[in-house]
Amino acid sequence: MKKILLIEDDQLILKMVEFKLKKEGFQVYIAMDGDAGLKAVHELKPDMVITDLMIPYKSGLEITYLVKKDFPEIPILVLSALGEEESSVQQAFKLGASDFITKPFNPNELVLRIKRFI
Repeated sequence: MKKILLIEDDQLILKMVEFKLKKEGFQVYIAMDGDAGLKAVHELKPDMVITDLMIPYKSGLEITYLVKKDFPEIPILVLSALGEEESSVQQAFKLGASDFITKPFNPNELVLRIKRFI
């Protein structure tokens, strides 16, 4: 079973994504901030990381950089709010993000994007 780490501080999005991914057969782990997310990456070595850009303690950009530095093989999908700086998304790609999706998003589209990488 493929392990996905979801780093997100919005409860509604967390629950929706967790429900959808579990239904699709993924094992889902949750972190609500950047520090917990980074710790979880090192402990779990997930098959994929999904991170919001705007999370407490460490941003999604910092997470992307630090995960790619230690685990270049782990794909990272970045979640960004509509209207968030386009430069942040470009920066995420420069740091090694595999893909991004803009909130609000369709859970089915998220699953399709995940399946492209794992």
